[in-house]
Order: sequence, then structure tokens, then C-alpha cells
Amino acid sequence: MSLKNASRYAIVLLMAAVLGLFLIRSLFADTLVFILLQAIGVLVMAWARLAFGLRSFHGAANPTAGGVVTTGPYAYIRHPIYAGMLLFLWAGVMAHPTLASAAFGLLATAAISLRIFAEERLIARRYPEYSTYRARTQRLIPFVF
Repeated sequence: MSLKNASRYAIVLLMAAVLGLFLIRSLFADTLVFILLQAIGVLVMAWARLAFGLRSFHGAANPTAGGVVTTGPYAYIRHPIYAGMLLFLWAGVMAHPTLASAAFGLLATAAISLRIFAEERLIARRYPEYSTYRARTQRLIPFVF
């Protein structure tokens, strides 16, 4: 399977997980702490999208023209949009702790992990400077992972 196809399958899995969480009423938090975590997740995603610009809205992990983005949240982590998504989704799961919500959370995490794997390989092939950027930034959690 190609990296682009793996990325496309991951998007389908991610959408299924989000839909699943929505259908079982576990997507949106209902307590203050988890609502705040979801708000932070949305803000991180919005900040990253603004830093990245409008140059890339596509299903497959596809390196876009314009080079590696290293400003905004990308100065601290390589995948802030995915980090924000995971924070949002897991806050919903933690607010509604059931076996089903945990399963959908794990499915979303696996899908995002697959996307990250594909994207990093494709970007490294296209942009040699990515290895330097990767060495100084964490993947998802600043100063940790």
C-alpha cells in the first residue's frame, strides 16, 4: 500500500471514529474541565491552520509547495493540528468514559498515527530540511513526544 493510500484510509477511519463518537453522544464534553480542554484543542488547531495557510486541504498526506512550516505552533511540535484533534477527541472520551467511546478514541488515535507516519515520510522525501526540523521539535506534545 502506498503512503498516500494509507493516508486516505486513515482519513476514512478518522471520520468513522468522529462520527461514532458523535452518534453515541461522546464527542462533546459536558463538564467544565473537559470543555476547556476541547476549547484548547480547537484553539491549537485554529492557530496551526493559520500558520500553515490555505495551501493544503486534501485527503492524502501530500507535501505541499512552499516548504516546511516552522512558525506558530509548528515551532514547538510537528503536528499541532493532529495534537489539537486528539486533545479535543480524548476530552470527549474522558467526559463520557465508556468502552465504546474508548474504542472510538483509540480508532481515531490509530488513524492519526497512520497519517503522521505517512506525512513524515513524504515530507522528508520532498524537503531535505525536514530532518533538521524534526530533530529539534517533538511530534505531538511539546518537550515530551
